[in-house]
Amino acid sequence: MTVTALLGLQWGDEGKGKMVDILSATTDFVVRCQGGSNAGHTVKVKGQTTVLHLIPSGVLSPQTVCVIGHGVVLDPGQFLDEVATLKEQGINTDGRLFVSDRAHVVFPFHKILDGAQEEAREGAKIGTTKRGIGPCYEEKASRQGLRVLDLLDGNRLRSRLADGAEMKKKRLTSLGADPSELANTLELYLEFGRKLAPYVADTVAMLHDAVSDDKRIFLEGAQGVLLDLDLGTYPYVTSSNTNIGGLLSGSGIPARAIDCTFGVLKAYTTRVGSGPFPTELEDEVGQRLRDRGAEYGATTGRPRRCGWFDAIGARFAVQVNGVDKILLTKSDVLSGCDEIAICTGYRLDEHVTERYPADAVALSQVEPVYETLPGWSEDISGVRAYDELPVNMRGYVDRIEELCGAPVAMVSVGPGREAIIER
Repeated sequence: MTVTALLGLQWGDEGKGKMVDILSATTDFVVRCQGGSNAGHTVKVKGQTTVLHLIPSGVLSPQTVCVIGHGVVLDPGQFLDEVATLKEQGINTDGRLFVSDRAHVVFPFHKILDGAQEEAREGAKIGTTKRGIGPCYEEKASRQGLRVLDLLDGNRLRSRLADGAEMKKKRLTSLGADPSELANTLELYLEFGRKLAPYVADTVAMLHDAVSDDKRIFLEGAQGVLLDLDLGTYPYVTSSNTNIGGLLSGSGIPARAIDCTFGVLKAYTTRVGSGPFPTELEDEVGQRLRDRGAEYGATTGRPRRCGWFDAIGARFAVQVNGVDKILLTKSDVLSGCDEIAICTGYRLDEHVTERYPADAVALSQVEPVYETLPGWSEDISGVRAYDELPVNMRGYVDRIEELCGAPVAMVSVGPGREAIIER
């Protein structure tokens, strides 16, 4: 295969980082295509846990070239901190980590504005990470943003920051934020530009050359399809396209080059922040899933909302992305459950549908229709062959395949790189 894509099929936190780490072991390039430091991929190798927000998870494979594509909005400070952390862990990124010169840059203004806007919202909050991602994409869409290439030219950066500076200060003041925090932006980002320069490249040309040379390329999705700006539970969504289209537009790779699309599903469902969640369990079962699954955000540390597997949302995500194979994670968390429920329909106003609604209000009002399956009591964390898994767990996997419309190719039974079972 030349180009493989991997997506999260729920509301993020499906375990994509671990799967990218495993699948990219024999890959030449791993590309992060969208989102920003609001995403967090956690990878555990030989007892060492690494959390990455911007750098692709494939960086842990020493032969892999890692690319941050132009669809990503780059926080330079976060990027440089991650590089330093990796070096402290003995992971060398020299000559194999590149940032697109076209990627837009997150500035302090974006972060302050993000937090101020969230505080000013009436009613339910969006649940933003306050990392400045939304405001950065907003400037990008309005054609006022600054890109990585702008940081490499001091005169251009000075001029561009001066343009609209007063307007930015007024906007922050109107929201009750303190614009004085913007005072050292120019000096800070001039320094960022100097430090970023060795990593900056025309990654579109780089990746097209790689496709022409039959190099193996892995596109790493961030967050989840149900958070997609267009297809997700709007307005409780992220600011980028988290679907297959976002991976293509954010990397510059043509659709015809993709050979296989993997979709990652957690064996139950979680969500961070606000928004509808039909299968949420606000009881001891939900708390048990949170505790056993260590369900706390890698980016924010916030506890995740937990619930049963939602096959309606999962099937929708499989369909709109043309997913070829499902990778199922955290199945070990369900061990010890006497019964396990799967949502197979939504009931609203006495009508039952198997379609995923566009209206977040309607989704917040549905009653999940459950199908109950027998659970299993065995500890499966040490199992490495599929036919050695408990029969009830294999039945659960089979049912997920049937309901989602794609085969389950791998099952994760623990947090480590080695705790993966191929079918």
